[in-house]
Amino acid sequence: MISNSVNLPDKAKWVWRETLSVHRRAPETRIASSLSSIEIFVALYYGGVLNIHPTDPRWDGRDRCVISKGHGSICMYPILADLGFFPAAELDRVCKAGGILGGIPDPIIPGYETVNGSLGHGLGVGAGMALGLKRGGSKQRVFVVCGDGELHEGANWEAIMFASQHELDNLHLIVDNNSIAMLGFTDDIVSHAGLVKRLEAFGWQCLEVDGHDVLAVQEQLLSLKAISNGRPKALVARTLKGRGVPGLENEALSHIMAPKAELLEELLKASDER
Repeated sequence: MISNSVNLPDKAKWVWRETLSVHRRAPETRIASSLSSIEIFVALYYGGVLNIHPTDPRWDGRDRCVISKGHGSICMYPILADLGFFPAAELDRVCKAGGILGGIPDPIIPGYETVNGSLGHGLGVGAGMALGLKRGGSKQRVFVVCGDGELHEGANWEAIMFASQHELDNLHLIVDNNSIAMLGFTDDIVSHAGLVKRLEAFGWQCLEVDGHDVLAVQEQLLSLKAISNGRPKALVARTLKGRGVPGLENEALSHIMAPKAELLEELLKASDER
C-alpha cells in the first residue's frame, strides 16, 4: 500500500503539470477528461486507499482499480511511472511507435486491469470482479472510476442493480461528475440531477464530494472502504472538465477540443515559476 504521508495537494498539482506535458507531446490524447479526474486518482494511488504493489501489478492480493473512462485517464500515466509501474522514459513515447502508452489505455500498460475503449462497461466488469472475490472469500476491494457521461449507457444501470442484488459491499464506484459528455452538457442530454438519491434508491451507500479537494476525496474513499454493510458504495465527485485551462474548463465541447501549443507552453511556464 502506498504511504498516505505524501502531500496530496502538491502531488495533484504535479500531476496536472505532467498531464499537460504529456498532451503537449501527444496532442491526440483527450486532455479535458483527464484534467477533471486528477484528484480522484491521486487520492486512490497516493492516499492509502488502494492496496497495490507497483513492482508486481498482477499481485493476487491487490485491490482492483477498473478505469472505465479510459480516455480520461491520461493523468494516470505520470502517476504510474512515478510509482514504478513502468519506466518514466515511456512518458516520452505516448502515442508513438514502440511505446506502451496509447491515446486510449489498454492492459498492455502495467497498472491497468481492463480494456477501456468502449464506455459504459467498466462497472459491469468491476461488479463481476467483486462478485468473484466475495464468493472466493477474498478481502480485496474493487474500485471503478467512470465518467458521468457514460452513465447514459444502460449497461451501467444493469450493473448497479446487480451489485445491490448480490450485496457487493467490496465494490466502490467513483463518478467523475464533470457535467459534460462528448457533445455537450450532460443535463442537456440526459440529466443526472439527484444522482446520489438515484443510486441510494437502488440500494447503494453514497457520498458526494468536491472532486478537486484531494484531501476530502481521500477521506471519503477511506470512509466508504471501511464500511461493510452489504451495500455497494459510490462516491460522486463534483469536478470541472478541462480544469485549469482557459477556453477548455467547463466548455461544452471541451471533450473534443485541444488547447493550442502556445497556451500549453504558457501554462507550464507559469506553473514552473510558482
